[in-house]
Amino acid sequence: MASTVIIHVDMDAFFASVEQRDNPALQGMPLAVGGKAEERGVIATASYEARRYGIRSAMPTATALRLCPGLVLVPPDHKKYALVSEKLMDILRRYTPVIEPVSLDEAFMDVTGSLKLFGGAEAIGKMVQADIKSALSLTASVGVGPNKFIAKLASDWKKPEGLTVVGDVEGFLAGLAISSLWGVGPQTVEKLEKIGIKTVTDLKGLSCRYLAGQFGVAGERLYQMARGIDPRPVTPERKAKSVGREITFPSDIVDRQVLLDNLLDMSDYICRVLRRQGMVCQGVTLKIKYPDLKTVTRATALSGHTSDGIRVYKAAEELLDRNWSGVVPVRLIGVSTSRLADRETLPAALFPDREKDRSKKLNSAVDGLLDRFGENALVRGRLVGRGSRRRGNKGKE
Repeated sequence: MASTVIIHVDMDAFFASVEQRDNPALQGMPLAVGGKAEERGVIATASYEARRYGIRSAMPTATALRLCPGLVLVPPDHKKYALVSEKLMDILRRYTPVIEPVSLDEAFMDVTGSLKLFGGAEAIGKMVQADIKSALSLTASVGVGPNKFIAKLASDWKKPEGLTVVGDVEGFLAGLAISSLWGVGPQTVEKLEKIGIKTVTDLKGLSCRYLAGQFGVAGERLYQMARGIDPRPVTPERKAKSVGREITFPSDIVDRQVLLDNLLDMSDYICRVLRRQGMVCQGVTLKIKYPDLKTVTRATALSGHTSDGIRVYKAAEELLDRNWSGVVPVRLIGVSTSRLADRETLPAALFPDREKDRSKKLNSAVDGLLDRFGENALVRGRLVGRGSRRRGNKGKE
């Protein structure tokens, strides 16, 4: 059985970074998002420029202004942050449907079933960071570990825009201060320091019985954290509603064949993701964006559920022919699948479908080869030498 691999994605100074992104005049300035000092407001998020002055989240705004008289204070716009957060979670679902949002700006991903598909945990982390920067013009820090606790610690290790993969859990924890442990507050730190416990190594020397006697249930948790133990699974708030992919071309495209080649490549890719997760789809959506940024989306329903790339591609091709004039250049094209279902929960067909059986066997054989030799080991003949964007090539998605 494969070892569990968890990724924790944590946006860097999220609220403040969104405000700086949307108002270039604020970039490089000490900025905080929070309430007014005269209304007993507190700081929600501080930019990294402001953090140099000692400004932190949950600090009273009056204190922050004393520390940095030139601080730019911006009132929070939670509706805007929520919209950005939705886009963030959609990006994460490109890599696995097992996503557990913790807040607007952070989430856990269980990528155990996606490692071979994307080339490993570090590769997934890098692609997630690149997608966030490309789509949202924001940065994120990423931590990779065998459980949620270690992944969370790792994401905070090299902020901002850090990527930390923890293989040696014991070595990673050894020198950490107990204050760095998740959920360990000042009172617990003070109590532990009184008995000479300052690092995780020190903490590891205490028995579970002793810690439980001193801290109750929290003591048992301290015992586990000192050993890097965290049995909690990544629990999605909801099942993924769609899986999709899109590409923004370096230059506008008016060649139908280039558009079709990219749709085929993306359809194969999406369906491989579905198969890896044991899912099938019954809806296909085509997205087209033109040079003037006008966007058209059109959807269609399939006659039955599938995870076959050709079926998804043919539906996307039909949507393209019905909704694109053939003469207007295309800036972006994308395809997504919806109406997802677990493959094992679908009722068996009363009569066998030989064509579907052949496709299923072929896809199984292809998946086996790609799992063994890598995602570029096989390429459809019509795509060889074409201009479609293969996975791993440069370009926006």
